[in-house]
Amino acid sequence: MIQGLTEFLPISSSGHLVFFQSFLGLKEAPLFFDVMLHVSTLLAVLLFFRKDVLKVLRGGIAIIKRREGRQEEKLLLLWIVLACLPTGLIGLLFRDWFETLFSKPKMVGIMFFITGVGLWSTRWSTPKGRALKEMGWRDAILIGIAQGIALIPGISRSGATISTALLRGLDRELSGRFSFLISIPAILGAMFLEWKKIGSSPEWSILLIGMVAALGTGLLSLTFLMKVIRIGKIFHFSYYCFGMGGLTLFLTL
Repeated sequence: MIQGLTEFLPISSSGHLVFFQSFLGLKEAPLFFDVMLHVSTLLAVLLFFRKDVLKVLRGGIAIIKRREGRQEEKLLLLWIVLACLPTGLIGLLFRDWFETLFSKPKMVGIMFFITGVGLWSTRWSTPKGRALKEMGWRDAILIGIAQGIALIPGISRSGATISTALLRGLDRELSGRFSFLISIPAILGAMFLEWKKIGSSPEWSILLIGMVAALGTGLLSLTFLMKVIRIGKIFHFSYYCFGMGGLTLFLTL
């Protein structure tokens, strides 16, 4: 349930992982179990944004077969690919360093505050922003960089990407949709890197319960978050991030 909630809400799932492991003495879950929970949250994104995923697939088919297709579908695919390039590059170059931060709760506390500042700044975003056809390559690159930086525990992936999109003047609905669409290749890439490290699997009954819980809470949190984005109230999550940051820093004193 924690995976399903924190993976999508802009409050940093990795930051919560560090918090619970460092201060509550919880052991790290088996890698296979962790990867399968990510499969569930990936499935939640695919189900929730199935219409957009189909648009991307149609755009790809149109490009490969060199046939006419809707310009919007081709653009969406192009910007997703472009956004994932800096994300992948940052991940490959700095992944080992990012992983060392999981043992530094004080740094994670600071990152919670940075996430909060980014969310708070969306108060001044444009109520009626630019549509997909008005989106440019700079928007895609900057959002992709934000996603790469969010590998740092305490920096929320959804918070960083949605805040960047809103501050770039994109439409609220598009900002949310694009943030989660570019998460699909990011999650797939992370799963591919971790798959070769997988050892034995836990009991299948426990695994199934965990996957169903992550999928269900993931769909609920996506539904809730997209409504919050549409009405321009995502900055309210900044209060939670400031609180988590303060609590984390207090416990490291």
